[in-house]
Formats: sequence, C-alpha cells, structure tokens
Amino acid sequence: MTGRERISRILRHEPVDRIGLFEHFWGDTLNEWRTAGHIPKDQDPADHFGFDMQTCWPFQYVADLDFGLVTVEETAETILQRDGNGALLRRHKLHNATPEHVDFAVKMRADWEKMIRPKLTPDPRRIDFEAYRNAKAAAAKAGRFFCWSGINVFEQMHPVCGHEYMLVGMLDDPDWVRDMVETFATLNIELQKILFEREGLPDGIWYYEDLGFKHRPFLSPDMYHELVQPGHARTIAFAHELGLPVIMHSCGFVEPLLPFMIEAGIDALQVIEVKAGMDLLRIHHQWGDRIALIGGMDVRALYSNDRAKIAAELEAKIPVVKRGYGYVLHSDHSIPNTVHYGSYRFFVDRGLELGRY
Repeated sequence: MTGRERISRILRHEPVDRIGLFEHFWGDTLNEWRTAGHIPKDQDPADHFGFDMQTCWPFQYVADLDFGLVTVEETAETILQRDGNGALLRRHKLHNATPEHVDFAVKMRADWEKMIRPKLTPDPRRIDFEAYRNAKAAAAKAGRFFCWSGINVFEQMHPVCGHEYMLVGMLDDPDWVRDMVETFATLNIELQKILFEREGLPDGIWYYEDLGFKHRPFLSPDMYHELVQPGHARTIAFAHELGLPVIMHSCGFVEPLLPFMIEAGIDALQVIEVKAGMDLLRIHHQWGDRIALIGGMDVRALYSNDRAKIAAELEAKIPVVKRGYGYVLHSDHSIPNTVHYGSYRFFVDRGLELGRY
C-alpha cells in the first residue's frame, strides 16, 4: 500500500495495513543530524524515514507584496525588522524560533481598513507555482499523500495586528474581526482557485491554525463559534466541494473548541499537544469515530532519549488509537534538536511495529 493510498483511507476510517507516518522537525534538528552523517545532505527526510505524506506551503500572505523587510535594529544574536503588514518582529539569528512580537501598526479597525484590506488581493505573485508543482511531482513519484498547506483565518489575522489587539477586538469590535475573517477566507479560496486551475489538485488540504496555549484556548468556544468558525466552515466547504479532505493543525489546548471545529468540517486534527493538556486517548474515545487523529505522542519522552520511556509512550497509546483505522503517528508538536537521531529512529520503528494490522 502506498502512502497516498494509506492516508486517503485513514482519513476515511477505512482498513489499511498499518497506521500512517509523518513528522515535523526543527530546522536545527535536521541540520545536526545531517552534519553527524545520519541523513545524507541531499536526502529528503520523507524519503529517509518513509513518511506517507508530503506538504507544500506555496502562498505569501503579507499584505504589501512590494514592501521589503526594513531592518530597525540588529545585534549579533537578533534582528528587528518591520514587514509588509507593518508588524515589528524580532527574530533570532542563531537558531529557529518564533519571532518576538514587538509592535503592530494595525491596532484597530481603521488601521486595518486603510493599511491592510485594500492590499489583500488574489495577486498571482502570492503563489509559488514552481514549488507546488515540484512538490506535487515529488510526492506522486514517491507515492506519498500530497497536501497543499497554509494558514487559515486565525493565523492570518494575528500577523497583521498581533494576538492582543485581535483578541481585544473580538470583545470590543467583533464586526472588525468578522471582516478580517471574511477577507482572509476569501483570499485563501481565490488563491487556491488560481493555483489548482493551473497546477492541478492536491490530495488534501492542511491548515495550520494555532488556537490554544497551555490548558486554554485563546478564545472561548462561543467566541470561536461566532467569529472564527464561519471562516473555517467556508474554507473547508470549498475544499470538500473539490473532493479534498481537510487536516487542521493546532498547537495548545483546543479540546473545548473541538465540537465546533468538527462542525466546521475538519476531517483530521493534528497535533494534539500533551504538554498543553491535550490527551490523545481521551480525544480518540470521544471523537475518534468522527475525525482522524495525527500526533499526540508526548515529545518529552523523545527528548529524554530514554528508549524505555519512548516505548512506554507508544505502547500505551497505539494499540488503542489504531482501532477504527484513523491514526497517523506523529509527535505532539515537532522534533527538537535535543532528540537524538537514534531515539527518533526507534520511535518510528517501534511505532510502526505496534501500528500494523
């Protein structure tokens, strides 16, 4: 069974030969493993580990495509830059990390209407056609399930105005947030129409949408239902019209939002972050008959580099979540550079051994 066949069936809860396999890595992790000679420098990790899936992120969402990054301050370790959204972000130069949000030019509806919304047009310059074409061809050659990937409305809003102004706006000016959600949902759909007409359909859609943090979502279920879910429902419905299943990624604790996310139409949830309070077995018990699950393996067991702990994590979960043919093996976030190559290799080998039917 090819990866494409396997994942297609897993997303429909149909019988397969084994659970699926996919993973995300920190850039530093792959660099260190390649430097140590574990992975050839020109080899794709998907080929090396035999992943069933491949993704491509071909869209550029920044509002002003003609605005080059402006460096405001630079040190030996960090660089502070203003981008085409008017956002001032500090990035680390020595390692991969989420940038620090320093300031945003957009703080309220008037700023959005003047500076951002007029620029959010479905300009073909936003699309990396070549990257999509090459990734699609590589996935087809390897027999992997190929996903268009990108962000959805929540992750599109906060790069413009920051989490604080966005969340306060949900309380003080919900119509502004509704307008942003509608604008970004439209942008995603129109860009997908252009790309897919020219380069063909993927096998699925993978939206990244970090809706939670430790033990809490960023917003209440009611607020999600009222303000964000309409954008999710619209973009997911468009994918379903094309016959494409939708995987929704979210870091953090999003379990309270899950009923509404399922109502919006997601076919799978990834990444099920244990250290944020998510519980793979609990979610499988409650929702595993309605959606596929990707992840939920506590990465802290992996970066202990203790094979007994890694085995215990796998053995406690895989025999349960493999029931119903709806699971893909993945960590509960991504693999940091504290994880030894041998530890991850053991994780994959033991996980797939347990995941055979």
